Amino acid sequence: MTHTFPASLRRSFLGLLLLLLGTSAAQAQQYYNVLKYGARNDSTKLSTEGIRKAIAAASKAGGGTVYFPAGKYRTGPIHLKSNITIDIDAGAILYFSDNFDDYLPMVPTRYEGIDITSFSPLFYAYKAENITIKGRGIIDGQGKKWWDFAEGKSRASQDSKWQQEFFRLNKDILKPDLPGVIERGFMRPPFIQPMYCKNVRIEGITIRNSPFWTVNPEFCDNVTVTGVTINNPKSPNTDGINPESCRNVHISDCHISVGDDCITIKSGKDRAGRQMNVPAENYTITNCTMLSGHGGVVIGSEMSGGVKKITISNCVFDGTDRGIRIKTARGRGGVVEDIRVDNVVMKNIREQIIVLDMQYANSQPEPVSERTPRFRNIHFSNITAEGNQAGLLNGLSEMPIENVTFSNLNLDAKQGFTVREARNVAFHNVQVNTQIGPAVRAENAQQLRLDGLRGQVPAGAPLVELGNVAEAFVYNCFPALGTDTFLKLKGADTRGIVLQNNYLKALKTPITKGEEVKQPVEVTATEVPAAPERR
Repeated sequence: MTHTFPASLRRSFLGLLLLLLGTSAAQAQQYYNVLKYGARNDSTKLSTEGIRKAIAAASKAGGGTVYFPAGKYRTGPIHLKSNITIDIDAGAILYFSDNFDDYLPMVPTRYEGIDITSFSPLFYAYKAENITIKGRGIIDGQGKKWWDFAEGKSRASQDSKWQQEFFRLNKDILKPDLPGVIERGFMRPPFIQPMYCKNVRIEGITIRNSPFWTVNPEFCDNVTVTGVTINNPKSPNTDGINPESCRNVHISDCHISVGDDCITIKSGKDRAGRQMNVPAENYTITNCTMLSGHGGVVIGSEMSGGVKKITISNCVFDGTDRGIRIKTARGRGGVVEDIRVDNVVMKNIREQIIVLDMQYANSQPEPVSERTPRFRNIHFSNITAEGNQAGLLNGLSEMPIENVTFSNLNLDAKQGFTVREARNVAFHNVQVNTQIGPAVRAENAQQLRLDGLRGQVPAGAPLVELGNVAEAFVYNCFPALGTDTFLKLKGADTRGIVLQNNYLKALKTPITKGEEVKQPVEVTATEVPAAPERR
């Protein structure tokens, strides 16, 4: 019997067959070996042009993987296009040129939240989609010459040809936006800077000796940085990962040791940042180790577009200057909100373990306006740490820090927490062991809750010191043996202090008050020493 298929079914089958054959052919041709396009892997000459040709060929075909087999390459900047993957194999090292002329012509880029035209970044993409840099190889920015010139160590003139070109291309930038920078006129390039891109992935590679910020996506959506190692020596502004005004950013399984901050989240600076008004939002940072660096994870100080919905979890910081640092200043504007930090271990922190500082630049109070920054809804939990100071919350008199919680913290520090100009701050099950001063000192704060606070403090120091604090609820506390004073109160504006369910029986002096403190302390369900018998 002969079966006859309908013509429409035959056409559909033929179309599917052609589609599968076309897909197989495309897959077979998707790798573009840079050696076939003129690149050299024996470090004898610059391979910039060969790499450019390989990228152009892949782009012309609709996309593909530009492949670097093992070897040593010398190159200038690499500009990526949509649907391009850079695959740097194990044993391959890309040494980027330290000849500044190789990074001309200058391109649109950004510096501290301001649009400028300057040297091309080493890896650069502008308004591209679906770009990837991956592999087990190494990329080396050879940054020392850039660092020395920027710091004036090797600069013969303050008016080099590169500075003249920068001045020519940036003459319309207003000096108030970049005080001191326009006059200097020499902006080092970031290592990897995609701008206005979608679907960016950086995976597996080792990056070292960046001239400036290392991974710096600008205004990108859906950025993933995973399994990356960044090693920069002690060097100026060589931050690790600095996304600015990006959405949906995922940073995981990275190892970072740099000359500045390990990871910094930014969203524009001052007036220019407020005009752009593009927040940094929807970030997850997890399973990372941070060694040397000014900060482990930092937000700001350029945050004028706002920073929101950020989680930081399962990380280890060892040897950074600060742990978690959120900073801003009057004039920035913007809101930092909905931040969660959980399950973090920090050791050998040289300054503060946790910092929320709204006075990064000294300035006088001013009326609340669009220039006024805000910090609110920030939460820390399950942290073990050792450092110089447990924490600093430093708000503005006209705009206190709001709604901050610390839960399940175990901290050893030379000094404890200082809370200043803040409202609705809570400590739950927190232990702070100090060498100097109290575990928690609060000044000019409102609505403070201390629940289950514990700690070893030096002789003569109170566990808690409150100055000009309104409405504090202190409960479920069990001071360590040897503590002299549980609570010290001072300041004429101190009022509404409530102690409940605390065990203070072993203390010599549970509470001390300055003469200026007029309101009594409400004490309920609290064990205190018996009053001495009168004779």
